[in-house]
Amino acid sequence: MTLFFHELKQNRLSLLIWSGVIAFMTAVCILIYPEMAKQMDEINNMFANMGSFTDAFGMDKVNLGEFIGFFSIECSEMLGLGGGIFAAILGISVLSKEEKHGTAEFLLAHPVSRTSIMTQKLMASVTQILILNLSIVLATAVSVLIIGVDAPIKPLALIFVAYFIMQLEVFAVTFGLSVLLKGANVGIGIGIPLLFYFLNIAANMTDKLEFLKYVTPYGYADGADIVAENGIDLTVLILGAVITAVFIIFAYVRYPKKDIA
Repeated sequence: MTLFFHELKQNRLSLLIWSGVIAFMTAVCILIYPEMAKQMDEINNMFANMGSFTDAFGMDKVNLGEFIGFFSIECSEMLGLGGGIFAAILGISVLSKEEKHGTAEFLLAHPVSRTSIMTQKLMASVTQILILNLSIVLATAVSVLIIGVDAPIKPLALIFVAYFIMQLEVFAVTFGLSVLLKGANVGIGIGIPLLFYFLNIAANMTDKLEFLKYVTPYGYADGADIVAENGIDLTVLILGAVITAVFIIFAYVRYPKKDIA
């Protein structure tokens, strides 16, 4: 487990910054809800007349005047987009950074298999994603207590669970792709969750593109859908789990055979 703890120690500053920033932004979003609620009738009327834009962000499915509706549209996006990018950067760089920094030869010369290296790095990455999400949950809980709003536990829990699973899928996709690349291509890592995010927006805008929900992990981590349906779309979730497994297995098959520079 030496590499596992080394990976956590090496990334502690990055994890602290990402967790702190997303938690802070989420808290601020929640703390301004009481003030926004006073003007919510006007805001609801305004959003109701914005056509495709309203559909794109699911504002036609929830009541922004209620805390859970406001949270699912405004606040959860911090974790969805920010958490997705964090997971993607982890996935794309956790293996390939050894080549980029010239430490691969030193690491692979030790009496430890590549499979063991991958497993410890994988465990460390999942642990970091979990810590990130727990920090957001804590920030949300404290902020809700401060404003004294009645926050329904089940939909909130479902949103957090969905985003955590979504981040694991984004991580798996970039983790699998990283074994095909030379060096830590952070740009590609950032681009993938952004692509997934905008595919989900496109799927919300028109029925003709609804099939994109089955392509992007944001399809089952859409806060508005979760609140409206009081649950997660299991079909899309299961498909996401399969995609996650496929990319992780691919990485385990490909990396031991990879010619490390």
